[in-house]
Amino acid sequence: MAELTESVNRLIEELAKLPGIGKKSAERMTYHLLKVTKEEAFELVNAIRAIKEKVRYCSVCFNLAEEEFCEICRDVRRDTKTICVVEQPRDLIALEATGAYHGLYHVLLGRLAPLERITSEHLTIEPLLQRLKSGNFDELIMGTNPTVEGDGTALYITNQLIELGINVRVTRLARGITTGSVLEFANKEMLSDALSGRQKIR
Repeated sequence: MAELTESVNRLIEELAKLPGIGKKSAERMTYHLLKVTKEEAFELVNAIRAIKEKVRYCSVCFNLAEEEFCEICRDVRRDTKTICVVEQPRDLIALEATGAYHGLYHVLLGRLAPLERITSEHLTIEPLLQRLKSGNFDELIMGTNPTVEGDGTALYITNQLIELGINVRVTRLARGITTGSVLEFANKEMLSDALSGRQKIR
């Protein structure tokens, strides 16, 4: 019985480790890569190498960047009195696509999830609190996803602000976003409405 070569099997196994990619999809991708030219295949290899070698987290907001600061933190036109907290860089991208928000961001790189043993130490909550201690912000927008974990994360941050005596107005995105949904998959109009209709929670 014919078997795949060791190299082909290895690539299938590696591709199948990617989120949302099962073994059948990994096999299709592998056969596609076998058919394309070396140049096309190496473009993919080089793109993967580039993000691992060049991409880092912004030293201020933890958005993706290729320099010390991301494009948003370097943009002098942004409203520096408002900061929006999101879970992941992809959530930031979704909100930016609306064109309705012009302030700064802070990316948590996750959300509190006790059952998965994800605590505040695994997130960038402490750097967020340090930014807010500067006293230069008028409003903190909770842009965490409207899920149990997202709401729990927003509540934890709000409680930390109270404990530390950090005086900033805290709002959250309006619930035009369905509870349990994810910002990444909401359309621009829905996110724009959520931003403009955000509600004060502190």
